[in-house]
Amino acid sequence: MPDLAPIIAVIGGGQLARMMAEPAAALGIPLRLLAEAEGVSAAQVIPDHIVGDYRDLEMLRKVTDGARVVTFDHEHVPTEYLHALEESGLAVRPGPDALVHAQDKAVMRSRLAALDVPCPRNAVVATPEEVEAFGFPCVLKTTRGGYDGKGVWFVDSAEQCAEAFAAAEASGVRLLAEERVEFRRELSALVARSPSGQAAAYPIVASTQLDGICHEVIAPAPDLDPGLATRAQQIALTIAKELDVTGVLAVELFETVDGRVLVNELAMRPHNTGHWTQDGAVTSQFENHLRAVLDLPLGSPAPRSRWTVMVNILGGPSETVGRLFDGYPHAMARDPRLRVHLYGKELRPGRKVGHVNTYGDDLEDCLERARHAAAWFRGDLGNESE
Repeated sequence: MPDLAPIIAVIGGGQLARMMAEPAAALGIPLRLLAEAEGVSAAQVIPDHIVGDYRDLEMLRKVTDGARVVTFDHEHVPTEYLHALEESGLAVRPGPDALVHAQDKAVMRSRLAALDVPCPRNAVVATPEEVEAFGFPCVLKTTRGGYDGKGVWFVDSAEQCAEAFAAAEASGVRLLAEERVEFRRELSALVARSPSGQAAAYPIVASTQLDGICHEVIAPAPDLDPGLATRAQQIALTIAKELDVTGVLAVELFETVDGRVLVNELAMRPHNTGHWTQDGAVTSQFENHLRAVLDLPLGSPAPRSRWTVMVNILGGPSETVGRLFDGYPHAMARDPRLRVHLYGKELRPGRKVGHVNTYGDDLEDCLERARHAAAWFRGDLGNESE
């Protein structure tokens, strides 16, 4: 038997776990996966996997048996179970006391306020009348369970709050009201932090959303004031340190029209706004996440090129189902430097099924190449060749 490195258990079989597999293989680090079903994205590339429910403590114990550390593809594992795993001697990274800030928006807002981190004005609300007292227009968010635009409502009156309160009641969660920020664009600050306290900060990127889903990322954010970029990185590093985050932390930010940054969301795992690092940074977010959770020295987050652009491939019209591979001849012939990452997911309209990365010295060229390739895979350009 080969001399294997410590096993990392990964909870969740999505594309983030899938993309951890490549650097893990290169580093000789064995992964063991808890997948939600056979054939899910990560289970296709991680042979050592178990199918089970992350809400079952005994299943969590089974998949982590013999592992040195457990980490996550998503943030939904109950914190009481993570505490139980810690008590058994397992390293949980990020730990439950950190992870709860990514699981519960109300807890996150309270903690960030105590740290004097700039955030939109916010309040937990229990009735439409309390929302009205908070002030319209505003944004209502479920404190737990929301992602990719789910669990978010933009409301302008008490009458428009009904759907949000009904959804919160059905899910047994609270609602958070936040001011509707007038922002120039959305930014993301990505850092990696190890248990020993070493941290690496990636360049601040600009992201655009489509129907609540991250659509496009430009690294670094164009025309960003250097002082504001430094401020955004300092905010992310402060949060990572004060919340004792281990692994990758993504801090989604609003750049306001008056030149400030406000924290919108936190994610304690590799993040869509960091996918550009696979091809555009010296060390990808996925490799640095693995290094961090094993407390290995972190790799350089420096960019390899002046610009890197990431565009998500979303499921398009039903007639494109099963034809993503058919997009390769055109996309690769048109752009030999194109980098394509597909997730092995069944196509559904609007579903994230992959992404493309382009890089170079000309931003407009990078944007055109990435947008064209993503549109081609989606089926928006038909089958015409150029």
